[in-house]
Amino acid sequence: MRHIIEPLQNLSQNLWWSWDTEAKELFKELSPLVWERVNHNPVELLRHISHDEIKARLDCEFGKKLDNVTKRFEAYLSEKDTWASKHVPSLTEKPVAYFSAEFGIHESVRIYSGGLGVLSGDHIKSASDLGLNFIGITLFYKEGYFRQYLNQEGWQLEDYPLQYPESLPLEKVTDADGNDLIISLDIAQSEVLAQAWCLNVGRAKLYLLDTNIPANESHYRDICSRVYGGDQNMRINQEIVLGIGGVKLLRALGIDPAVYHMNEGHSAFLTVELLTKELADGVEPEKAKANVKEQCVFTTHTPVAAGHDRFSRDMMHYSFDRYLQKNDMAFEDFLRLGSENPSNPHDLFTMTVLALNLSRNANGVSKLHGEVSREMWRHIYSVESPGDVPIGHITNGIHTASWTSGFTDKFWRRYTDSLDTLTSSQDEAMKVLAKVTDEELWCLRYRLKRNLIDFIYRYLSNQLFHQHVYTTYMEADSSKSSKNPLSPDVLTIGFARRFATYKRAPLIFSDIERLTRIVNHPTMPLQIIFAGKAHPHDDAGKHYIQQIVDHTRLSQFKGKIIFLENYNLGVAKRMISGVDVWLNNPIRPMEASGTSGQKTVLHGGLNFSVPDGWWPEAYDGENGWSIGNGEVLDNHEAQNHHDAEKLYDVLENQIIPTFYDRNVNNIPVKWLKKVRKAIATIGPEYNTHRMVRDYTLKYYLKD
Repeated sequence: MRHIIEPLQNLSQNLWWSWDTEAKELFKELSPLVWERVNHNPVELLRHISHDEIKARLDCEFGKKLDNVTKRFEAYLSEKDTWASKHVPSLTEKPVAYFSAEFGIHESVRIYSGGLGVLSGDHIKSASDLGLNFIGITLFYKEGYFRQYLNQEGWQLEDYPLQYPESLPLEKVTDADGNDLIISLDIAQSEVLAQAWCLNVGRAKLYLLDTNIPANESHYRDICSRVYGGDQNMRINQEIVLGIGGVKLLRALGIDPAVYHMNEGHSAFLTVELLTKELADGVEPEKAKANVKEQCVFTTHTPVAAGHDRFSRDMMHYSFDRYLQKNDMAFEDFLRLGSENPSNPHDLFTMTVLALNLSRNANGVSKLHGEVSREMWRHIYSVESPGDVPIGHITNGIHTASWTSGFTDKFWRRYTDSLDTLTSSQDEAMKVLAKVTDEELWCLRYRLKRNLIDFIYRYLSNQLFHQHVYTTYMEADSSKSSKNPLSPDVLTIGFARRFATYKRAPLIFSDIERLTRIVNHPTMPLQIIFAGKAHPHDDAGKHYIQQIVDHTRLSQFKGKIIFLENYNLGVAKRMISGVDVWLNNPIRPMEASGTSGQKTVLHGGLNFSVPDGWWPEAYDGENGWSIGNGEVLDNHEAQNHHDAEKLYDVLENQIIPTFYDRNVNNIPVKWLKKVRKAIATIGPEYNTHRMVRDYTLKYYLKD
């Protein structure tokens, strides 16, 4: 009976389904309850549905839906007339090899921790859609990133549930004889073996290296256990496997990339492996370096000097002694590749410097971040003007289909055949928007906000092991009101991201009395939804979470300000679609780009942000709001006070009055005018189709 379920199994084994509305609904229709319980994982879902049930359902309407989805899936995979085939045919033949320590493709595949991974996931999806020959390289983290819990005091606790290859759409990579393909790595004084898994992402492939092999010493089996887990020794081991192991894997597969793209410095050791191969072939050292540079491009995501990976001289010697001896490379020559000051024998080895020294192109991820990066790394180029530093910028975007699937996707398809039309240009977006009435747009917002509120109640009530969270947020004083505390009638702000301290999650609580008046205004109230994780070793970030949870328990905020545990891609999709305003208040210029606010736009959400990352490029005065004008003060406390005052001022005097200003039909016409402007100006520019085209034409193609 296998052939009966084969179409469903084929769909489940390729993450194309994760950005196709009909495909997702197909799996959900089999069992909405199981679909939620397995975290939207179709491989696990099909384990819970019998062949007999599937056979019976194929004989009714479900079978027709499956046929339609299957035909579109097969047409997608076989399509030849793509953007890449028309504009960069050479990159449909030789692949782009894209290295990243994490990929956030879908919540069911937990090999990501935050924004860098989500960006990588959106990048590979757009590369697939555009028809690039694209290969991703990362690690298979058997424990993934942690699952977050809050204790009674609101302190973050971490749990690391295992994920198993057989429960995911992974295929073991084998050699020509069908045996497991194994590569060998030299780490410290040991030989470490790694196997590989393959994950299909549309037309692209993602390879995941895995050291959890019985032949390895026990401590090396755990190299790939957790995303960014462990100490500095674990970090350097992961980066050796990712960079050097990734190149060795591609060679073992017979793949010769057109270009190696390092997404952040975690994978920069790949340049060392390329260099040792050049030297082994008899190429002179300077020529060998030049040859490596011609093969590599590099994207930096970190605008803070302390955020770049650095390793001590002793650690580098310990980790690379065997490798360098086997490859006949002098240790001092090796250290100079990653040294910010080669004349200092005690200088740390910096992964970003290694990548910059051995790449033909480098870029930041927004215009502002490009400026910050040129200033930050000017000293390694020995130039006086930051403008002479060869670091450009390509501003990040989002994979539109992934973040507007579901009800929003169906809404826009009433007015256009493809979301690509809505995001192709401002003129095209305006044509589509002209077909949509204010009443219809407002209906979309109400539907999405209701979906979010219903989701929040289900989500909180399902946190069975932390019932205090449920009672904190869910209980209502029936003597005062029969309504649920959260309401789709109320202006709703969302704040969800990694709880690094520079993102200043608690900023809106700077003046509790003022916020109390705002939230509890008798005719123009406000509600706020928070979510996010702090790194397990970041106690300051955990304290921020605890502060917010404590505030949500205050009587004046109870049921009106919510913190959702265990933020992940699934929660993110609900939040970005349902909130009216996406809040972002980092310390400028510490947000390299950020993309979460870009995801709200086609849902009719608006951005309210410090002018940092991508927002200074996008904000035009009419498509959202700015917190200040980019003022940077020397004193940290003064900066927080200044920005909090600006936040409150804009919120009270602009955002709230505009939202509650209604016409005779109770439609906020001025608000929806801003929504239309945001869709037309942000949607066409801040997407990964544009971003990947920029990378391809500016960096992937050789001059």
